[in-house]
Amino acid sequence: MTLSIIHRLKLITLSGLILCSVSILSSEEEKLKFSTTEVAPGLYMLMGVGGFTGGNIGLSVGEDGVVMIDDSMPPMLDIMKTAIATVTDKPVDFLINTHLHGDHIGNNEAMGKSGTWIVAHKSLRLHLLDKGFPTAKGNVPAPKDALPMITFSESMDFHLNGYDAHIFHVANAHTNGDLVIFYKAPNVVHMGDVMFHGLFPYIDVDNGGSVDGYIAAQQQVLALINDKTKIIPGHGPLTNKTDLQTANAMIIDSRNLIAALMKSGKTEDQIVELNPLAKYHDDWNWSFITTERMTRQVYKSLIKGK
Repeated sequence: MTLSIIHRLKLITLSGLILCSVSILSSEEEKLKFSTTEVAPGLYMLMGVGGFTGGNIGLSVGEDGVVMIDDSMPPMLDIMKTAIATVTDKPVDFLINTHLHGDHIGNNEAMGKSGTWIVAHKSLRLHLLDKGFPTAKGNVPAPKDALPMITFSESMDFHLNGYDAHIFHVANAHTNGDLVIFYKAPNVVHMGDVMFHGLFPYIDVDNGGSVDGYIAAQQQVLALINDKTKIIPGHGPLTNKTDLQTANAMIIDSRNLIAALMKSGKTEDQIVELNPLAKYHDDWNWSFITTERMTRQVYKSLIKGK
């Protein structure tokens, strides 16, 4: 990824958008769109251009129908449909939710009402029933059409459009219900928010995420892929194994630096003051997960894990 792309990504203010909690003015909406990249025959990556459009979307199109991975946010519904229409006029048959955040499942209700079958980890459905569905105004009781109707615990497989897709639950990383989708033959993997390309990751400790789980989840994926694998991250451009290895090494080092200071008796604020992640600031800091917030979330994760 070029420095200019990194710079643009880091200028996008995502604070609160992970929970789908900002409104987007109509003038800004007009500038937003999804770019569509065919990463393998019949497999597409939809990524926002011109501003924040939610997480990256995966799309499988073929003779058996259409499978979509994640569905962005309500303000993006029309431009999402426009992007999908550039590659197929078929309805979406299945929608896979990678995790519970509103920038990835915000259009579940609209998709469900259109007849799409929603697939997710069992914890996501339970979360929506218990905590409600994330909206710009906060959580609301989950509409029936927004709920996954197919759930599982460990893994399941799709055999559609000439591809075998292995969908599996990884260690509790970004949340406690993260899914990764690996298309074996075309060698493409959609990682959801188990990868933020070129950015400090968001570890949602309050919803079951953990730094140790994040490291383990990325290593689960690394064990499956090779140097030719194309990786669709939750946020950021298409990437590869080398970039995932780099990200994983950064998180491991960050975790160990903070753990060592904790072991020496330092408090959270004292560790922040020492700024142990300073060497990563220029390359990984961004508006939502700043270097300070990365430090604090790793600290909180390690405290919670004791």
